[in-house]
Amino acid sequence: MFTAADFIPNPYTSTIENGNFEWSAPSNIALVKYWGKKDNQIPANPSVSFTLNNCKTITKLGFSKKSASTPLSETNGFSFDLLFEGKPKEDFKPKIQKFLERVEIYLPFLKDYHFTIDTQNTFPHSSGIASSASGMAALAMNFMSLEKLLNPEMTDEYFYQKASFLARLGSGSACRSVKGKVVVWGNQANIEGSSDLFGVEFPYTIHENFKNYQDTILLVDKGEKQVSSTVGHDLMHNHPYAERRFAQAHENLDQLISIFESGNLDEFIKVVESEALTLHAMMMTSMPYFILMKPNTLQIINAIWKFRNETQIPVCFTLDAGANVHVLYPENVTEKVLQFIQDELVVFCQNRQYICDKIGDGALLIDN
Repeated sequence: MFTAADFIPNPYTSTIENGNFEWSAPSNIALVKYWGKKDNQIPANPSVSFTLNNCKTITKLGFSKKSASTPLSETNGFSFDLLFEGKPKEDFKPKIQKFLERVEIYLPFLKDYHFTIDTQNTFPHSSGIASSASGMAALAMNFMSLEKLLNPEMTDEYFYQKASFLARLGSGSACRSVKGKVVVWGNQANIEGSSDLFGVEFPYTIHENFKNYQDTILLVDKGEKQVSSTVGHDLMHNHPYAERRFAQAHENLDQLISIFESGNLDEFIKVVESEALTLHAMMMTSMPYFILMKPNTLQIINAIWKFRNETQIPVCFTLDAGANVHVLYPENVTEKVLQFIQDELVVFCQNRQYICDKIGDGALLIDN
């Protein structure tokens, strides 16, 4: 088990002047929700997520070593250009700057290079599909690829756990987007290897029912959220129901261990939908209070309940910190669920748009 100190490297054994890498990293959808954090992006409660496959960030990192002629202002600081979908994106830069400041102790080469970060999403950012998770995970993978060139002896285990550790310092849930289909983040007594510092692949049996699970994301509102997740997490400090909520998360994660083993879809649905509604209940009972669901979010939830009750098809919903609805279901009912979505749910989506996704494996190096 690695500690934070283990991620501070010894002096590097190799050098490199310039080059580039390109990684994709997926979003993820939490089943047990992380909401509330301590200092240094430590979660107030454990969480577990399905890694997605199609909703991802693709980030290319170009790097060139600073020379003696580099202006002094750039020599002593971080130097980077940021492009989003090929165009300069100044309003993203402060978040990257903050990330670099947080991780510099673990990546001491950062001020030695000028970086060009060129990033794009396959889905709308800042609308509750965890774009910060996929974005920070993709960036962390690129930086780790550079560090691996500087330290060729690095093991794969160290590479991926440090990538998850770094991603967490950019966006908490990003640590769940690095590696694995089902990922646990946060100390949980009966999950071996679980840690507050990084995400780990769920280490126990997962029933066939959950293999290739489907997630169709209904885009209720593609606009930016009126309250960011960072602000929402902070409102869990002094929240009247915080301690009970944190205990509930541990209990629900315990339940999922046996549910994943048995394949009990009815119990899975109870935990997942309860977690989604609890997340939004925390928002509605914080001070100041806020609501991220939209009227059409509730219309979709009620329609899913009605459809499930009438057909006994094991389809359920979950929500992230936004209005969009993730419709979760086993692969063997895909045709019926997609027909239901077409017939009854797309009317509640912005411009009738939705994204078909499923469980994926994590970040992927793209060969140039």
